[in-house]
Amino acid sequence: MAKLTFPGGIHPYDGKDLSKDKPITEILPKGDLVYPLSQHIGAPATPIVQKGDRVLTGQKIAEAGGFVSAPIYATVSGTVKAIEPRRIVTGDSVMSIIVENDGQYEEVEYAPADLDALSKEEIIGRIKEAGVVGMGGAGFPTHVKLSPKEPEKIEYVIANCAECEPYLTSDYRRMIENPELLVQGLQCILKLFDNARGILAVEDNKPDAIEALKKAASGVDRIEVKALKTKYPQGAERQLIYAVTGREINSSMLPADAGCVVDNVDTIVSINQAVREGKPLMHRIVTVTGDAIADPRNFIVRIGTNYSELIEEAGGFKQDPVKVVSGGPMMGFSLFGLDVPTTKTSSALLCMTHDEVSDHEPSACINCGRCVEACPERLLPSKLADFAEHGDMDKFKAYEGMECVECGSCSYVCPAKRQLTQEIKSMRKTELANRKKK
Repeated sequence: MAKLTFPGGIHPYDGKDLSKDKPITEILPKGDLVYPLSQHIGAPATPIVQKGDRVLTGQKIAEAGGFVSAPIYATVSGTVKAIEPRRIVTGDSVMSIIVENDGQYEEVEYAPADLDALSKEEIIGRIKEAGVVGMGGAGFPTHVKLSPKEPEKIEYVIANCAECEPYLTSDYRRMIENPELLVQGLQCILKLFDNARGILAVEDNKPDAIEALKKAASGVDRIEVKALKTKYPQGAERQLIYAVTGREINSSMLPADAGCVVDNVDTIVSINQAVREGKPLMHRIVTVTGDAIADPRNFIVRIGTNYSELIEEAGGFKQDPVKVVSGGPMMGFSLFGLDVPTTKTSSALLCMTHDEVSDHEPSACINCGRCVEACPERLLPSKLADFAEHGDMDKFKAYEGMECVECGSCSYVCPAKRQLTQEIKSMRKTELANRKKK
């Protein structure tokens, strides 16, 4: 069985063998498409269609609600049925546009462009107009990330090809099947930063992906492939920057402060599509996996597709799942139902026949120090969880609780089965909310 490594030396089963050899398969939605207006960090998008309007594939249906926002596009042709609140994977009810799919997939015309003929402003404009956001999970609008105050100080554009989260294989399949698209997307970003070089950062447990990327990048100016040690959470932004450059950042800094820009694999491919082809972000690759799934697969999915349809395309359940997670087991969201839409940040659907968390009742801390060994930020998770449990924000911040990256390593290794990450995450959310109010 495949293994990965935590900083503390723990070697859990990584689950990637279930789907890593399954090629990307395109699927077409069968039911209505639901487009939440908040699929990104920042202001929600604003609808520009009304109930009863007919829309085409690739037509803008919601415009950006501000600079830190992103537009949304129809991924099928059909009729707008409603604009109303719908549930998303976090359990929140979000205003959404619902489109009834007519099955015809009529599409708008796009405006391709020659990269060499585009100015930096035009490249940023095309990325912004296409609604590209960080597709690794954060959903930060990409045009904002690619617009630092001092672009001449950017020295590294890092393609996050680590995919360290257990079970996920969507980025791996993209690297294997379409490495040239990743290299071309990196070239689009490099045109924005004259002093930067591109780094395709891949964990060394993916030798075939490394080989494919090296072949695709061979002879391409300013782009190289860097193999990284396989460990969790190597793909976290801070850890990746340190592994590639040796530079450190904290929660009060941006990657640009360390001379870096970091983007996920699917994000970079979407940038290439937006810049060169003029196409908006309408698809993403989703891994549907877990021991409850009959046929784990990697699908290219039209954004807005219902999760239940992905399960059906993967052969359904061979055994009723005890837990279903949107994303990976370490940082994903446990679902209460499958009637939620795929969004720009949906990376995986994990269905498991066993729930290790509910099997154990948390007990008192035994002061073993395993959470400290596992923490990539070298924090004291047990202490931070105590402070969070007692609502002691002053001590929480004094012990650098805001530096937590919420990777879940501490909860995983805790022999007392304490929900350390959840306590810390809740406290961080409270502090961030307080900062917004000021």
